[in-house]
Amino acid sequence: MRIYQVLVKALMLMLMLLCGVAATSRVFAQKQPLANADFATRLAHVKKILAVTPLVDSHNDLPWAMREFANAPLDVEAYDLNKTTKGMTDIRRLRAGMVGGQFWSVYIPGDIRDSGYARVQLEQIDIARRAIARYPKDLQWCLVASCVRSAKAAGKIGSLLGMEGGHAIENSLGALRAYYELGARYMTLTHNVTLDWADAALDKPKHGGLTPFGKEVVREMNRLGMLVDLSHVSPAVMSNALDVTEAPVIFSHSAARGITNVARNVPDSILARLPKNGGVVMMTFVPSFTSQAVADYDDRVTAIRDSITKAHPNDNDAQFKAVAAWRESHPSPRSTIANVADHMDHIKKIAGADHIGMGGDYDGITETVVGLEDVSKYPDLLAELVKRGWTDAELRGVAGENVLRALSRAEVVSARLRKSRPASTKTIQQLDRTMK
Repeated sequence: MRIYQVLVKALMLMLMLLCGVAATSRVFAQKQPLANADFATRLAHVKKILAVTPLVDSHNDLPWAMREFANAPLDVEAYDLNKTTKGMTDIRRLRAGMVGGQFWSVYIPGDIRDSGYARVQLEQIDIARRAIARYPKDLQWCLVASCVRSAKAAGKIGSLLGMEGGHAIENSLGALRAYYELGARYMTLTHNVTLDWADAALDKPKHGGLTPFGKEVVREMNRLGMLVDLSHVSPAVMSNALDVTEAPVIFSHSAARGITNVARNVPDSILARLPKNGGVVMMTFVPSFTSQAVADYDDRVTAIRDSITKAHPNDNDAQFKAVAAWRESHPSPRSTIANVADHMDHIKKIAGADHIGMGGDYDGITETVVGLEDVSKYPDLLAELVKRGWTDAELRGVAGENVLRALSRAEVVSARLRKSRPASTKTIQQLDRTMK
């Protein structure tokens, strides 16, 4: 009898083990093959995630596109987002892309000093704010991270503003505060031109990074709760800003220099510092930033153009025709959605998946990545990441949770700093002794 009982217990134990193995196998079978599933299956999975997770893009240049289209700065009605536009952004395609939050870039060029930086910046903020107000069924004005979540819950697109280029503050912390009060929730420290207080990535360095006044700009942005955006700045400025800031930084539209070696991308040494800071690289979709082949081609075009200009000085028509003829006989390579995903894999390897987001630069570019032609295509990129084995938690972070975390943290830092110090009254003349 005892032998029989022992045998029964042994058999029951074996059955339990086998059932456990079978259950584990079923779980594995449910999770593992998704990477090998067809595109439609992966896309359907992504859309389930985006149904409850805000997809937040950090850089869309629609306000400037609206300005240029209308040929009259304040004619917002001329650019109807309820219709399919000639650009890359409209309501229908935003909905198709399942966008839940958008930082609208209120960019102004760095070469309009004679027109008045502040005037044009105010006009761009006016365009963006009135455009948001014009579509209340789809867009919701937001100033804080929690608003983006509530907008998503209400079926709307949380809409924030991001300034592109510190030249707009005209060396004034008072102007910086005024822009914050008007809704700007990040500022790119420079655009393509080096400022009196910060070096740009695509210009000659003058300061070796941030000047003392530039560091005070970062500190005041922390106090306000405005995200410090390090796209467009030199690596030295990136490093200086990370030394000074008490809040997470973002790169609103950049890629990884370790994959595409161009000055606008983020070096690995900076990526490695993001986990401690909590910052986020918002992956951009600029072809020459995402494909080394396209970047090299653009360098060749520049060299050819310079050569042709020397051969045909003061003859713009001949220059244009010669460059066009060369390009026709030497077609450009194309960046693909796989190239973009390669950058995201690289950033994940160096900084971690918690430090990646999306900043397409739509309507600020003239050429697009194959597969990412407009704002409807974000889910396709996430489906590519599913193919590469990214987890649901990582996908939610990339979609929007990472940048919302950074903004929320900046708000917490701001609340603390506002209690401990007043608004800065420092001037560039006081801090940077070389300024007259």
